[in-house]
Amino acid sequence: MGRWTGVEKGMAYRSLAECVDDLQRINDLKVIETPVDPFLEIGMIQRRAYRSGAPALLFTNVKGSRFPCLANLYGTMERAEFVLRHGIKAVEALVSLKADPESLLREGWKLPARLFHLATGGIHAFPIPISGSKAPVRAQRIHKNELPQIVCWPDDGGAFVTLPAVYSQPPGTSWWKGWPASNMGMYRSQLNGNKYAEDEVGLHYQIHRGLGIHHKEALEKGVELPVNIVVGGPPSLALSAVMPLPEGLPELAFAGVLGGRGVRICPGLNGLPLLAEADFIIEGVLSGQTRPEGPFGDHLGYYSLIHDFPVLKVHNVWARKDAIWPFTTVGRPPQEDSVIGELIHELTGPALPTVLPGVKAVNAVDEAGVHPLLLAVASERYEPYRKRKRPQEILTAANAILGQGQLSLAKFLLIVAGEDDPSLHPKNSRALFEHLLRRIDLRRDLHFQTQTSIDTLDYSGSGFQTGSKVVMAAVGEPVRELKDAAWWEEYGVSELGPFQQLRAVAPGILALSGPEFSSTERGADPLLSNLQELFPAEHPARCYPLWVVTEKADFLSGSWENFLWVTFTRSDPATDIYGVESFTKNKHWGCHGPMVIDARLKPHHAPVLEEDPDLVSKIEAMAASGEPLHGIF
Repeated sequence: MGRWTGVEKGMAYRSLAECVDDLQRINDLKVIETPVDPFLEIGMIQRRAYRSGAPALLFTNVKGSRFPCLANLYGTMERAEFVLRHGIKAVEALVSLKADPESLLREGWKLPARLFHLATGGIHAFPIPISGSKAPVRAQRIHKNELPQIVCWPDDGGAFVTLPAVYSQPPGTSWWKGWPASNMGMYRSQLNGNKYAEDEVGLHYQIHRGLGIHHKEALEKGVELPVNIVVGGPPSLALSAVMPLPEGLPELAFAGVLGGRGVRICPGLNGLPLLAEADFIIEGVLSGQTRPEGPFGDHLGYYSLIHDFPVLKVHNVWARKDAIWPFTTVGRPPQEDSVIGELIHELTGPALPTVLPGVKAVNAVDEAGVHPLLLAVASERYEPYRKRKRPQEILTAANAILGQGQLSLAKFLLIVAGEDDPSLHPKNSRALFEHLLRRIDLRRDLHFQTQTSIDTLDYSGSGFQTGSKVVMAAVGEPVRELKDAAWWEEYGVSELGPFQQLRAVAPGILALSGPEFSSTERGADPLLSNLQELFPAEHPARCYPLWVVTEKADFLSGSWENFLWVTFTRSDPATDIYGVESFTKNKHWGCHGPMVIDARLKPHHAPVLEEDPDLVSKIEAMAASGEPLHGIF
């Protein structure tokens, strides 16, 4: 976190406008005065700006809206750390104290600075009440249709708020006394489409989230739930809305600590506090009414489809005089939200062992869409006197991981013992795969959970929000050597029977181009159930313990990122894992030969995100020399 070393720190931001001015001061913001269309154009520009490491972008001439739009605010780790610099030290002090309380005694020379950050951070955790007449966000009441109507992907169902902080409290609590039990989450909000009325907004909240708990309580009591959609304000607000905070710590308090300034609040008209420094706030209430929401191009790289979700009845839309509309787009990772995820991991990672005893590190793999694939390193200390080890304690750790908050949505968890290689870290996904594939006993070390919850946005399972999980565990000395691509090329086996291509992806991993999936039953492909007939024991493919069946082996094997994305976003463990010489004994499934993952697209999968080629040409032409976007990407 050294980008802002030596830069004048200044006062903590009161508003997004102050942050924008600061970025302009250090030449990390570019103003785009050329007219841009909020329908597809502005999102396409943002995605390319992120990929090129461009500055933040302020669009001052967005068609159909009088408000400027800010993109790429969190587009690089350096910029994200800079705009949050006023509170990062306090957060680090709080996390380190939880992770290692004895360090205060061991590192006495650091005690004054750490206590200072702890003390100031604690002060900023308390919101500051002000009168409504002094709240900048109450400067003007506007109509919902005056908000920027940004549509990011061609088949999106309408315009969405993509960086919202959605605020709620338990039903019946007052605007001031209720904030300690509040929730502030980033739940996407659909502004129009799907026959939404002029005073309606669709709210897509996912399972395991605080808003859902508050809404359930309200429905049980037969009352409406007040909800505010907050947009803009100090950059710490949006970041706090996605932080995996422990129970009992409200995001509003964390936003004050991270922002280096207590969040100013005032009474709203729906019974909730208004975040006074926000740029926009949509005030409303949730009842039991639902409406079709979506489609929406999502962070897995596919559209999330149309489903019924709650509808917010809008009472008021507020905007400050100098309001700026921040936005992002998501899609196949990495995207701007990848930086946010990396920053969250950097801030909270040291405290992980206190939440999950025995777990040294976890990586929710961004290239695989975050939730589908977890990699973990844990301790294996059971029966240390035995020479031949098997996974024991790391399976206990695996159960703890899959019972923890958002981690519980994972489908694939690969976990290894840290004692076997102390240098191994799950952020190095290639190394962890290789380490595990050298050691795993596929007859013993695969453990399934079926008919359970998965991510709302993942359509690979057996139904909406329903799928399965598998834990792949490995401990001890290697049991096999792994063959790489060079070894495979020596054999010259490029196709076999129905498989048009066979390509080595990485040591121990083989990609096979199979016919398009045609079965009407999930997980019932007879071709993959009888692979031992095509691949007898002496076949060289048997040297690879993991096979992935896809439509295009060349694409999957073309990069490690392609392998992670295709394999783990297009498969459900219980239905799409097969095995050469597989068996079931005492309800345990395993295989004597390679494990096979069917990662072909299937009829129940969501469509892949694709950009409009004509618009791509137009936007790329705008980046040519002498054009308005030149130098941005």
